[in-house]
Amino acid sequence: MEIFNHDSKIDFLRLRTISIGVSIVLLLISLGALATRGLNYALDFTGGVLVEAAYPAPPEANAIRDTLEAAGFHNAQVTPYLGTNDVAIRLQLGEAGAAKGEAGDDLKKMNQIADNVIATLKAKDADVTKKSASFVSASVGEELKSDGIVAVIFVIIGIMIYIGIRFEWRFAIAAIASEFHDTIIVLGFYALTHREFDVNVLASVLAVVGYSINDKVVVFDRVRELFRSARRAEPVEILNKAINSTLSRTIITALFTAITMIALYLFGGSAVHGFALTMVIGIVVGTLSSIFFANPILYWLGVSKKDLMPVARDNSELARRP
Repeated sequence: MEIFNHDSKIDFLRLRTISIGVSIVLLLISLGALATRGLNYALDFTGGVLVEAAYPAPPEANAIRDTLEAAGFHNAQVTPYLGTNDVAIRLQLGEAGAAKGEAGDDLKKMNQIADNVIATLKAKDADVTKKSASFVSASVGEELKSDGIVAVIFVIIGIMIYIGIRFEWRFAIAAIASEFHDTIIVLGFYALTHREFDVNVLASVLAVVGYSINDKVVVFDRVRELFRSARRAEPVEILNKAINSTLSRTIITALFTAITMIALYLFGGSAVHGFALTMVIGIVVGTLSSIFFANPILYWLGVSKKDLMPVARDNSELARRP
């Protein structure tokens, strides 16, 4: 199945100055947002209280959130469980403590906060019951945050090693630059919008890194193949031909993966909204960077046919061998 003709001659490299300029602007905006606003870490990373409440009928998340807000529990995360009448209520430690004058992460105080949440809900609906209450301390949340950062770093290092072994060094630099480009822009989106950054979003960032590098490897494999098979291999011509010949595959993969993620966002419930949204953004950014960022970088690094041809052995050395 092809959306675009395999032998199309769209001159993508003609736009390289504009595309790199746009990428630099997006990177600067993203880095600025990360430096000034930072990420809005969810309870998974900051620590807090998780209360599970059971209702006699399917609960309205917005009504519950308004009730808690009016009682002083600010920025509560309310997530109904699909197929049940249960709801999960998350309060970060700072908000939970401030709501009722509590301080610290002492277990007894956290239990009191959970009881206060249920009492607030009972004032609106007497049939509400507490199913469970759990707590994430600030130290555990901080450890999870640091482990997540380490995981992202190790994934990128692993990809760097893989690309360095599989491709010539110019390809490796272009791929690594693209990985940082895609990851920083996705994180920049969360810093700009101040959407909550939880474990699900972290998992999707790792998935975006894998998706993005897979896209680059497909294009780079085609570039290498064309350089080796072409008699007259002008870099601009080869890079454009590689993008055009893989364009249908790139667009089809991105389109159907994005459709899956959009369906997950619309029908999967609020618990997976962060994962699905991050994947959609990552798919768009990763696909565009494969076409408009990675290949211009490769061109400016001076990739050529001779870099990809096997090194010929010296005939005199071969003659001396028995």
